[in-house]
Amino acid sequence: MLLAGIFFAMMNVSVKFIPHIPAIEIVWFRSVFSLVFTFIVLGRKGVSPFGNHKGSLVIRGIVGSISLILFFYTLQRIPLASAVTMQYLSPIFTTILGVFIIKEKVRPIQFLYFAMAFAGVLIIQGVDPRVDPLSAVMGITSGLAAGVAYNMIRKLKTSEHPLVIVFYFPLVTLPIASIIMYFDWVTPVGWDWVMLLWIGFCTQSAQYFMTVAYQTGNLARVSSLSYMGVLYALIFGFFLFGETFPIASYLGMALVLVGILLNLRVKS
Repeated sequence: MLLAGIFFAMMNVSVKFIPHIPAIEIVWFRSVFSLVFTFIVLGRKGVSPFGNHKGSLVIRGIVGSISLILFFYTLQRIPLASAVTMQYLSPIFTTILGVFIIKEKVRPIQFLYFAMAFAGVLIIQGVDPRVDPLSAVMGITSGLAAGVAYNMIRKLKTSEHPLVIVFYFPLVTLPIASIIMYFDWVTPVGWDWVMLLWIGFCTQSAQYFMTVAYQTGNLARVSSLSYMGVLYALIFGFFLFGETFPIASYLGMALVLVGILLNLRVKS
């Protein structure tokens, strides 16, 4: 999961480096790279790319697609650390939804920790004028969709190869992104192509390591490790984009992190 976090962080930075390319277009190129690469690797391993439980795999692809598209839009609209913090509400949604999807237990005290994390997001949205309400809603919805996706990964852990689960992500995302992209296309030039290829490589690597982590580890513990991404985002945002925040925003981010770390302590 730590490896996945590093690759996700590099992906996030790369998306912000090409703000003139629409987010949905970046999603499309990323999906093409992932689909082709995963198909080739599965073929070499002799594994059928279409899996055994197609319904669950399609659901994972749909919610994953929604999460990725909304997240890329927020990355281009608001500061890096704010976008990552909101999307990384997904461990909270993962744990709550896990009660219903895979029957994991949640202790009552954990809901207090969840409330702390949500309060942190509300503080970030309230004190930073760069974070508009629409971006906040998009970020939170992205986290919710990711929470469903992670539970589907866990549900499929004994029946599907990790790369089959990864394969369904771009398989479902491509037609969705193609329709939207038709109305918002900008032709890449020069280094744009290099950045798009790099984004594809980073997201493919991150998806693979994340999928293996969710299939082999405790759901709450693994999802909590993704919060390292907030730290990565603060560092990259400061040094690469000169992003700084009001003191209250740092307090909000700290609340989010403390809430999830306390949740990790309960589960462990």
